[in-house]
Amino acid sequence: MWLKPETDLSDTPRPSSDTYWRLLRQTVVVLALLGLVAMKPVAAQDDVVCEAEQLPGMISGFFQITTALGIIGLVVVWQADSLAEMFTVNPEQKKGLKQHKRTALKSAVILLVLGPLYTVAGSTMGLPLAECVDLVPW
Repeated sequence: MWLKPETDLSDTPRPSSDTYWRLLRQTVVVLALLGLVAMKPVAAQDDVVCEAEQLPGMISGFFQITTALGIIGLVVVWQADSLAEMFTVNPEQKKGLKQHKRTALKSAVILLVLGPLYTVAGSTMGLPLAECVDLVPW
């Protein structure tokens, strides 16, 4: 539907906030029900990943490589931003570079914390993948 340039949208009625909350509630209920229905067959397959011969080692190796590349990426971004900061005189650009460095550091911290957190929380919750795959990068 194409709007004509002379169409004024200021007088069109807007949905109320109750409509948004109702839609949000319905979405959450549908996702919860879908999750329950979809998880039953998956939960019935206990230790499928663990029973495979080389799959747990491959998953652990992939996670370690990904983490190592993330740390290398952090070092490269940090050094490049520091170098650019030396030659920047504009305060707004310096502020942007510092924000970029902070964002890269946050991403690396999340990358380092996610594996051990999943391993600890997954084994506590009884998730089968957490019991046979080592996601701690060190």
